[in-house]
Amino acid sequence: MIVITGATGQLGSRIVERVLDRVPATEVGVSVRDVTQAASLADRGVRVRSGDFTEPAGLAHAFEGADRVLIISASIRGAGAVAANLAAIDAARAAGAQRILYTSHQAASADSLFAPQLTHAATEDYLAGLGVPFTALRNGFYASTLGYYLGAARETGELVVPEDGPFSWTAHDDLAEAAAIALADDGVLDGVTPPLTAPELLDFEAVAAILSDLTGRTIKRVMAGDDEWKAAAVAGGMPEFAADFTLGMFRAARRGEFAVTDPTLEKLLGRPARTVREQLAAGL
Repeated sequence: MIVITGATGQLGSRIVERVLDRVPATEVGVSVRDVTQAASLADRGVRVRSGDFTEPAGLAHAFEGADRVLIISASIRGAGAVAANLAAIDAARAAGAQRILYTSHQAASADSLFAPQLTHAATEDYLAGLGVPFTALRNGFYASTLGYYLGAARETGELVVPEDGPFSWTAHDDLAEAAAIALADDGVLDGVTPPLTAPELLDFEAVAAILSDLTGRTIKRVMAGDDEWKAAAVAGGMPEFAADFTLGMFRAARRGEFAVTDPTLEKLLGRPARTVREQLAAGL
């Protein structure tokens, strides 16, 4: 049985659908914190069980009988994320999983300036030391992140963000399909994968130009200093910890941490990856 955690989230829900394209529903299980949110999956024959990384004792039931477990990285702030991921990995191993898969990131590093990459690096290291076959899916930077910034830009005509650098903007749908292939097919991806990215690198100035072209309105990229941007973000209602978190992303980008592309994703999909233009056009 394939067990997928976080199956009602933005990435996990897509992965489940792509897995169901390849595997009978009776061979798929999901581990979710709120089983009522997965009622439609249960109706389709998917095994739905409650599981929470912060309550490891309950994961034994959620992962029971699993041959493969996909652990979607915990969306927890701070050091708790690593502990939660490791608890889920331990539970998958104890359940007898023959392969453990984990949603990592192409910039996973112990010295990254962007906090989630530290979590991914620590989780990868732990996985690699278990002696169990594993796959760390080094996903490209989620293109959906752009949505946090472009709404205001369309209204004001200005995309105001700190100094950045190129990003490997990659679609959730493409990454979900890649994860489903890795779950359903033997020998496709093993160990830490190459970066699973779309083929183009774009900074926010390039994104503003695409948005201008799509909307017919000039969107100007305005560079704000880090302190200036943070003050404005907090004044606008963003919690200070969230502003600091976001600044880490921009600082990592200008250090070049996300300036990586690789053909592995497109080869795995057997087609071109979705471009930022395509995704923005769909959103509009």
